[in-house]
Amino acid sequence: MRKKLSQYIFSFSSIFSGLLVLLIFTDKPVVEMPSSSYTLLCLGDSYTIGEMVPPKENFPNQTVQFLFKDGYDFDSPEIIAKTGWTSDELQAAVNKHSFKASYDFVTLLIGVNDQYRGRNVDEYKTQFESLLKQAIQFAKGMADHVIVLSIPDWGSTPFAKDRDRSKIGREIDAFNEANKQIAEQYSVQYIDITTGLREAANDQSLITSDGLHPSGKEYAKWAEKILEIIKSVIR
Repeated sequence: MRKKLSQYIFSFSSIFSGLLVLLIFTDKPVVEMPSSSYTLLCLGDSYTIGEMVPPKENFPNQTVQFLFKDGYDFDSPEIIAKTGWTSDELQAAVNKHSFKASYDFVTLLIGVNDQYRGRNVDEYKTQFESLLKQAIQFAKGMADHVIVLSIPDWGSTPFAKDRDRSKIGREIDAFNEANKQIAEQYSVQYIDITTGLREAANDQSLITSDGLHPSGKEYAKWAEKILEIIKSVIR
């Protein structure tokens, strides 16, 4: 009986020692456990919530859907936006909102209602810069994780058919020149979506039934651009 027990112990010890040696000297890489989901915060106005389209078709949700398809694990986007908000109204909402400690990526698209209400560009610059600085803070201080989207030109939509479209376009360009300059100053990512939406004058599929807001088809174009930036940063 003792002999069998000794043999058993010896056999077990040999197997354990062999496994230990294998673990120590194997040249195979250790498989890392997947990290927790990424987070996306989106700040803006009607263009961010996707006025007139189902929630799944706005650009924040389409961005996350595209990322899922490419194998990236993202939580549902957190959206702080409302139709009609100007930059100062977005700021007031940000000041009241309870945010997470931080986010992996943040988008900022604001200013069309500043232009629509006749606000001047200098006032917008101050408010936009303040929002951008907060966006960077939300993104753990990593500027390249913040994505600014240019303001769409609503003057190119059917909604503006009885208005001075050239004047609207010039003013939108001035606001975008301001937000792009500030974005470059803080070294954040910048996406031009203004040029694309101006095609709406010749492609009604890019606009919803209200004749003003982008369709899911147009938002998909924005989401694809954001997707590529996020993927490049993650890599």
